[in-house]
This record gives sequence, C-alpha cells and structure tokens, in this order.
Amino acid sequence: MTTDDADAVAAIEEKSFAMPWKREDFWREAQNELAAYIVGELDGKIVAYAGAWVSFNQAEVMSVAVVPELRGQGVGTILFGELIKAVKARGATAITLEVRPSNEAAIKLYKNFGLKSVGRRKGYYLDNGEDALIMWNTRL
Repeated sequence: MTTDDADAVAAIEEKSFAMPWKREDFWREAQNELAAYIVGELDGKIVAYAGAWVSFNQAEVMSVAVVPELRGQGVGTILFGELIKAVKARGATAITLEVRPSNEAAIKLYKNFGLKSVGRRKGYYLDNGEDALIMWNTRL
C-alpha cells in the first residue's frame, strides 16, 4: 500500500467496519516503518487490503477487508496469505489479532492459517460492547 491508495482503502474500510479508520489514518500507515500493508486489485481497482504492525518477531494484524461484492470468493484467503508472507519477510515468527466472536467467516479464515483463540478481551468493541477473541499463531 502506498499513500496514493489511502482513498480506496478508506472506502473499503467504510463499507466493512462499524468504527472505520479515516483516509488520513491509512495515509499515515503507508508511511509507518512498522506497518506492513498490502492491497488486492481486480481490473486495476483496489478491492481488498490487509495490514499489520511488525515489531521484533511479532506481527499484530490491524485490519483485513474485502469489498462486499467479493466476499466469500477466496479473496480474503489470498490476501491474508500474502500478508503472512509480507510479515515473515520482515522477520515475524508469530502473528496475533483480535476478532469479533460474531465474525464467524473471519475466525474460520484465521484458523485456516493456524491461529488459535487464546483468550478474550471483555467489551473490546466500543460500538456495541462485544468482546474480542484474541488469536495467535506462534509458528509462522
């Protein structure tokens, strides 16, 4: 992801999350040395993105999103696989994230990449007070 992608990524974010980040947030992330963000394109248009922060040997996933009309078609699987390659190239040997327990599709995706639920953060999501599952894979 580059700073030029911030508008398109923010548009996907807006369609995907109850508390979306803004264009400026992604513009900053594109310049952040700790951040590893990738975009997925179809016919020259950005249709998905994923990002993580890498610190030492650990990657923390910030976000994974696909435009609504392409969900359930394997785009997220390809994208998450590419994100794992990107964080491994930066030295990550473990990956973690938080996910809503109600987001069954995302949980299934992450489990397919070896992440396991190791705990909960009570009331993590401010929009509705939903808990977050904490997932880890310590053997990338």
